[in-house]
Amino acid sequence: DGRFIADATLFRHHLVVLTREDSRPRLEVHDLKTGAAHDIAFEGETYALDFETVYEFDTTLLRFSYSSMNRPAETYDYDCATRVRTLVKQQMTPPGFDPAAYVVRLLFARADDGERVPVSLLMRRDSGLDGSAPLLLTGYGAYGYSFEASFATNRLSLVDRGFVYAIAHVRGGTDKGWGWYEDGKLAKKPNTFTDFIAVARHLIGEGYTSKGRIVAHGGSAGGLLMGAIANTAPDLFAGIIADVPFVDALSTILDETLPLTPPEWLEWGDPIRDRTAFDVIRSYSPNDNVRAQAYPAILALAGLTDPRVTYWEPAKWVARLRATMTGGGPILLVTAMEAGHGGRPGRFDRLEEVARNFAFAIACVSGGLAWSKAS
Repeated sequence: DGRFIADATLFRHHLVVLTREDSRPRLEVHDLKTGAAHDIAFEGETYALDFETVYEFDTTLLRFSYSSMNRPAETYDYDCATRVRTLVKQQMTPPGFDPAAYVVRLLFARADDGERVPVSLLMRRDSGLDGSAPLLLTGYGAYGYSFEASFATNRLSLVDRGFVYAIAHVRGGTDKGWGWYEDGKLAKKPNTFTDFIAVARHLIGEGYTSKGRIVAHGGSAGGLLMGAIANTAPDLFAGIIADVPFVDALSTILDETLPLTPPEWLEWGDPIRDRTAFDVIRSYSPNDNVRAQAYPAILALAGLTDPRVTYWEPAKWVARLRATMTGGGPILLVTAMEAGHGGRPGRFDRLEEVARNFAFAIACVSGGLAWSKAS
């Protein structure tokens, strides 16, 4: 319970299992002759692991990759018999990058029902804990997807500008086992949203940031999360980035002519034949719960050729927000005319999207988005 077997690889004399517990991965080596087992040790509170391909069966060498939020990806050969580890490849980093300048932490926030929600956090070592720092909080929480605390050079641009970067490992993923996934789907889907809000409040309480200094980010099913928290806790956030957001959930799941809808009933429930499922989805579907209140600044991103989240979902949501909200904003919509669910295809196009999102986040916490509904 609470421990997820993510992958395994088999050799003639060893079985190696990749597991995950409290969002932290582990590599366990089992000797098939003796039955003995040992873990491969890693530094750091939270990190990411994955198997690399080995084409030999009769070997003691395992190849795996390791990274953390302040340490670039490294590929190792590990001898399961001698326990000797050899670095064979390392990801290139930007000039002047110093991993010692950053701190990575694994925290736990207390959810409304008492569950401990893991939080992976990256910040500069010279950042203070006086609540003044802006914070980008991201999450997903669906389909059993685990949000890995891996390395990404793009984040450094934001962290070097004073931001704290945090991942909320909310229910709906397998970060704490299969039960963590089941507690964030179907009738229990609202746990995903309350977990994210609990993480935001915990980070405020611990001095990593303060109320109104958080920018939330999520895409696809994580965009549904963004829409839900915008409705239920708008005062916590300075801004929200909703990337191809699944925000018109009830209308989409009610339309069985859409080719991707019937398979989705396994995740969300079938609101056509199940009244309870209808009521649950109706209770959190962002577009159906927009209310007359002030909202934080919101950047909604859509792709015209997106087959998973159709472009009219964020368009409808933005229109309803603008017509209903009593203050706050602005509510911005960007529809990429040449993009699908994964954004624009070019390498530099992708960097432009990241830069735009980060610029929006910086503007949200620096007062650069002054706007009134009348304008």
